[in-house]
Amino acid sequence: MLALHIRANPKETVVGWYATALPDENDPNGECKCIADTSSLIHEFYAGECDDDPIHLVVDTSLQTDDVALRAYKSTPVCVKGEPLANMFHEIRLALKSSESERICIDRMIGSASTSKGASTTQDEGLALQISMEKLLAMLETCSEYVDKVVDGTISADDEMGRDISETLNSVPRIRPEVFDKMFNDSLQDLLMVTYLSNITKTQLTIAEKLNETLGK
Repeated sequence: MLALHIRANPKETVVGWYATALPDENDPNGECKCIADTSSLIHEFYAGECDDDPIHLVVDTSLQTDDVALRAYKSTPVCVKGEPLANMFHEIRLALKSSESERICIDRMIGSASTSKGASTTQDEGLALQISMEKLLAMLETCSEYVDKVVDGTISADDEMGRDISETLNSVPRIRPEVFDKMFNDSLQDLLMVTYLSNITKTQLTIAEKLNETLGK
């Protein structure tokens, strides 16, 4: 599984492992313990898989609070007379970062959960897409304005900013307009077909439900 993932994402490496927090039976407050008895053994295994010291990420899935708590640990070997006997885990600082696409998806999920039916409407989806495209257009205009000012000599060039813009532009695939139109039309036809089939399935389920209710009476 790891080999297949690395083939698809050659720039990614293994930095550690994760586990869920276990309920502590001895804790009267019902707190969960983050480090289990087998954590040291698993951590030693990943020490051989990672280039650096592995990071142990613990996810609290007890849902006792309104959020999913995350904690990260690094270990220090406990040695007696030069022989390692166990690992001592120390909590380290953890920061969550998300891309713009991930943030949009999370916002949509939270917004859908707050609605009465628990599902987003087509109008809301169109509004979210419009907001995303407006943000993208604003960032493109900012970059274009910066480049124009550098070319005109209004501001001095920033090498780091130039490299970032160059890397961003190089990451965009260069496709001829006619090829892009064909790809877009093919994808649109596939989307319309999937939508059509899903509507047919919903209709069949509705008819079957009504027939069952009628026959049940």
